[in-house]
Amino acid sequence: MKKLIFILALTLLFAACSVEENAPTDFNVLNNLPVDTGGVQSVYNHQSTNAPYGFYAYTPSSYNVDGPNYPLLVYLHGSEEIGDSAIDPTQLSKLMQSGPPMLIGQNNWDPTYPMVVVSPQSHETNWETDKIHDLISYLIDHFKVNEKRIYLIGCGIGGDAVFRYAREYSNDSYAAACVPIFEDEKIIKAKNFSKIPTWMLRGSAEGGVAVNTSIKTKENISVLSPMQKVKISTYYVGDDYSWPISNVDTDMGIEDNDIMAFSQSIYDWMFQFEKD
Repeated sequence: MKKLIFILALTLLFAACSVEENAPTDFNVLNNLPVDTGGVQSVYNHQSTNAPYGFYAYTPSSYNVDGPNYPLLVYLHGSEEIGDSAIDPTQLSKLMQSGPPMLIGQNNWDPTYPMVVVSPQSHETNWETDKIHDLISYLIDHFKVNEKRIYLIGCGIGGDAVFRYAREYSNDSYAAACVPIFEDEKIIKAKNFSKIPTWMLRGSAEGGVAVNTSIKTKENISVLSPMQKVKISTYYVGDDYSWPISNVDTDMGIEDNDIMAFSQSIYDWMFQFEKD
């Protein structure tokens, strides 16, 4: 009888081990994603798809239609990159002037974990938040996207759009975290903003000029008791305002006393967060 019980126990143990071994890999755990050894940045001109914008899309080296799903980074450009690739396909190349598409084009793209990176081009004088939402819906339907890990970055008018999108859509937004990057005189009202982890970056030719208005914005948000404390930093622009933030060194910016701004890249900061 004891021998029979022992055999049954062993059988159950082996069965349990087999189930565990065959369990699907959880690719929401970022360490489980395949290493990106260099992917492809593809062109999608405006009106060549059902997306509201033309865009560049970067897919990591191991990306395929069978999965896994990857985090999605959406980068919204500034005013100098506006153009309509439906009228002139070469207009889309303006996106290579700054941001992630520039870094990818320079073979200088190396975040800690692989991502699908989409850089749309506004063909209007500003970004519309509803179209940003529709774009992300399109990307979810057409790319292998982890819907828990969708991140937004914007610079200039793109930074304003990221902020407005997070504020207006709040819990209904797709964003797990966002990084709006503003020019030095831009003041953003924080009314009704909540729910989305935000790191605001302010560029200034004098480095610290933007601190006071940034801290005021932070105070306006903080009274709303956001789930994640808002992070504010400024960085020195100098004569060449291109893409200042990839992996930022501690001597490039200053911050208020509550945070440590430049101790990590903006991508590592965003990777901390996932949407419920």
